[in-house]
Amino acid sequence: MNLILLDPNDIGADHHVRITDARRLKHLMEVNRATEGESFNVGIQGGNMGKAELIELSHEQAIFSLGQLEELPPPPLPVHLVLALPRPRMLARTLEHVTALGVKQITLLHTKRVEKSYWQSPELRPDKIHQHLLLGLEQARDTQLPTITLSKGFRPFIEVQLPALLNERRGLVAHPGMPNPCPRGISDETLLLVGPEGGFIGWEVEQLLAAGCEGMHLGPRILRVETAVTALLSRLF
Repeated sequence: MNLILLDPNDIGADHHVRITDARRLKHLMEVNRATEGESFNVGIQGGNMGKAELIELSHEQAIFSLGQLEELPPPPLPVHLVLALPRPRMLARTLEHVTALGVKQITLLHTKRVEKSYWQSPELRPDKIHQHLLLGLEQARDTQLPTITLSKGFRPFIEVQLPALLNERRGLVAHPGMPNPCPRGISDETLLLVGPEGGFIGWEVEQLLAAGCEGMHLGPRILRVETAVTALLSRLF
């Protein structure tokens, strides 16, 4: 936890911060080994960052005195990530990774090779998704939460959502066997589409290319989704 991310409701009228949830208290005591009088990096969800002094710590609560919050969060990546819904445990890790890297817009998409049971996973509960996004922000010292959209039909996505997403964005489809390698160091507003572990099926690729997306690859190796997404974002931006 490189940043203590504060909900606005954590902040009282006296400009003191009160934290009572078990996760953050455990991290302060067992990982940070925090002591009263120490200063910590803090940030308000959706706002600025700065320092806060720990003035009280117990198993029930931590109380901080909030300083000036004048530091802006890091800039976001210019990308909207469309990700075929991964298996639940991989989804959790991937959300944390891409949030830490600065992705602010994510669409989780159903494709032919996505198991329908994945959509019933507890990992898709709003509170679980929110928790993974918070972990990614804390890791990267960021305060701006990504937005998550669930798209459970591929054809409606192609016909309704994709045209709007491609408006003023460069569409890139990551798929093995595409003729062109992944571009490097681009600054374009980008729509990045990544399939499931088994890849998009041929018809899906054809539909994406016909809609105006460009196909590209990461080389001959077949990567896990969380590895592929991290590699793609690092190379592209």
